[in-house]
Amino acid sequence: MTFGWGPRYLHATGQYHKGGPQVGSFLQLTGTVGDDLPVPGKPYSLGRLQAAGDRWALARRGRPVLRLHLTDRSAGVAQLLAAARQL
Repeated sequence: MTFGWGPRYLHATGQYHKGGPQVGSFLQLTGTVGDDLPVPGKPYSLGRLQAAGDRWALARRGRPVLRLHLTDRSAGVAQLLAAARQL
């Protein structure tokens, strides 16, 4: 298991998983943010572009990837932690 916060992880474990051996299943957690950089002339932000690029790179190489988008990050993380404790 590896873990990393984006976009920093893109230059560490992310590169390994997107181009390394054909192993792993991937869970991408994204969340609504109040402050993100716009991409000039596009209807999306830099954060959304980076997250979508990661999903695309993994899926293109046949890696299974699931995205969970948290519209309320604090409540979403609390719910995920509560669910993990039930396992």
